[in-house]
Amino acid sequence: MAIARTLYEKIVDSHTVKRIDDETVLLYVDAHFANEYTSPQAFSGLRERGCGVFAPDAHLCVVDHIIPTADVNPRVIADEASALQASNLAKNCRDFGITAFYGANDPAQGIEHVLMDEQGIVRPGMVVICGDSHTTTHGSLGALAFGIGTSEIEHILATQTLVYRLAKPMLIRISGKLQEGATAKDLALFVLRTISARGALGCVVEYQGSAIDALSIEERMTLCNLTVEAGARGALIAPDEKAEAWVREHWLDFDEKEFEAAKAYWKTLYSDKDAAYVKTVEIDANLMRPMVTWGISPDQSVAFDEPVPAPESFADPVQKAAAERGLAYQGISAGQKMTELPVQHVFIGSCTNARISDLRAAAAVVKGRKVAPGVRAQVVPGSMRVRKQAEEEGLADIFKAAGFEWRKSGCSLCLAMNDDILEAGVRCASTTNRNFEGRQGRGARTHLVSPAAAAAAAVTGRLTDPRSLS
Repeated sequence: MAIARTLYEKIVDSHTVKRIDDETVLLYVDAHFANEYTSPQAFSGLRERGCGVFAPDAHLCVVDHIIPTADVNPRVIADEASALQASNLAKNCRDFGITAFYGANDPAQGIEHVLMDEQGIVRPGMVVICGDSHTTTHGSLGALAFGIGTSEIEHILATQTLVYRLAKPMLIRISGKLQEGATAKDLALFVLRTISARGALGCVVEYQGSAIDALSIEERMTLCNLTVEAGARGALIAPDEKAEAWVREHWLDFDEKEFEAAKAYWKTLYSDKDAAYVKTVEIDANLMRPMVTWGISPDQSVAFDEPVPAPESFADPVQKAAAERGLAYQGISAGQKMTELPVQHVFIGSCTNARISDLRAAAAVVKGRKVAPGVRAQVVPGSMRVRKQAEEEGLADIFKAAGFEWRKSGCSLCLAMNDDILEAGVRCASTTNRNFEGRQGRGARTHLVSPAAAAAAAVTGRLTDPRSLS
């Protein structure tokens, strides 16, 4: 009798080249993508060893972390160190035969976690790797996707394999449905609050349930993207008809026979009924409301109508200490309502929330309104293709008429590695994935929200439940 297997275990089994020991396998990698920031040492290592790239067509490289996003043509990277990183990545691709390279002025340039999916490179059942923690995004399409370190990038470039320490399967089942005004970003923040920043350590999380079934693929991307903030080593959603439709639309060079064969395989990608998980968490989506973070970790959040919790309310001493530090850094008090806080900056962007559906949601709030006095508001699309589509749909005109800066794609203020940096004390409503101390600039204060809530903050000048503007 066959042993019941989880989706995670099935993907690992199908990609295991060799079992090294009880906890480690040599894993075949279907696709790897790299940016200018995390890959230079890996390519240098290849040169030192005299190695080539084993499968150049299985790699995609893009300049996204350090790239300026100002709306100018052509884009010029003025910072010398950043310009060198970008030119080195281009040279590495040329030297090692990698043709999928997207530089500063490529019309298809974008944030790596947006670019990979919109080009149909990620497909169900794949193992997808990148030197960036938010690679978990691609589990939304039923791929095992996770971030790795530089030495591991070198190994993948040289062999197309990874020495992989096995994770443990964890299940989060979300029943019910999101209420009016609640979004996938709110759901992700609620999940993090529920299980904590350490709640999925060492695990690959699989999401199931009626609320997950109802999410669009782009909404699933947001949820899987943020799952790494609970310490997860991956996030998975079994592929369904929505995933099939997404891949069919974005897979640029498929033929019908190949696609039908792929679909037949994808139908096997689900967890068996009696599959075992190390942990199961049940969540009711009917409880969801628009959320906002109050601290310096993505799991420190409240609904807009909830008071900020007191550190003493946390039984876990680690969470209590984190709460004390978060409140001190953010300059807020226990019991305070987040809607009392003014903002000086609003950022809509990142691999978490800068796809076309995110921009549509924000524009729906902004339309007919103006950015509040004293607020600087920016929209940075996730890719140049998203930017072009938003312009064709008239979304860019809505943002610009309201007083937003309409910019080009890149990671930008998500991690402040380009010239988009906030000054100390500036409070920002942001659609990004991390609110760590100094993440958007030394001393800057970041509050994670959905695109709709970010747009609401821009036009009111304070953190605002977007439902109050409907």
